[in-house]
Amino acid sequence: MAPIPASARIVLDATVPARAPWSATIRKGQTLRIVDSHGQQAVDTLFFAADDFGERYSGQDTLRAQGAAYVSTGTRIMSTEGRTMLRMVVDSCGLHDTSAGACSCESNTVRFGHQTKYLHACRENFLIEAAKHGLSKRDIVPNLNFFMNVPIDPTGNFTVVDGVSRPGDYVEMVAEMDVLCLISNCPQVNNPCNGFFPTPIQVVIYETSEG
Repeated sequence: MAPIPASARIVLDATVPARAPWSATIRKGQTLRIVDSHGQQAVDTLFFAADDFGERYSGQDTLRAQGAAYVSTGTRIMSTEGRTMLRMVVDSCGLHDTSAGACSCESNTVRFGHQTKYLHACRENFLIEAAKHGLSKRDIVPNLNFFMNVPIDPTGNFTVVDGVSRPGDYVEMVAEMDVLCLISNCPQVNNPCNGFFPTPIQVVIYETSEG
């Protein structure tokens, strides 16, 4: 993992515990770094325009704009209004999904059995964190899954398989507008998106004189 540039000013440097939610605002020109500290940890993420939460991340527009099924270096993270929210400028992993969505108590029950109904899930994390900003379940839209490996076969079917991210793998995105970022450090233990063992991540927001 490359060090933060010496000339940069670190605005925030946080460790997000395993299974926990997190949120912060990234100002235009600032860089958001998300680090998979231990490897094989899915990081479910949502973005909202900070001045109008009605404008939020659009997976469909993001994939359409780049003409590819996965998010990586050079991807423009697009909003529901067709505007670029952030640009991904660094990706040391190479596999980030925006099709499989977030786990929930309901989907756990359907996929893994009734005994999993009460396990914590990403949708619940999003709801907890969204409420801090006056958002509700109506605002939880299909999300981006950093470090989650979801192969798509020629027929269009996909499934979650073992992650390929290594300890210290990271992504960086430069904000093109002020954005609110919501993260669920995925608590899933029933599929291999977290190697069946959720771990902490690191989130850093920094700015440079050029930002």
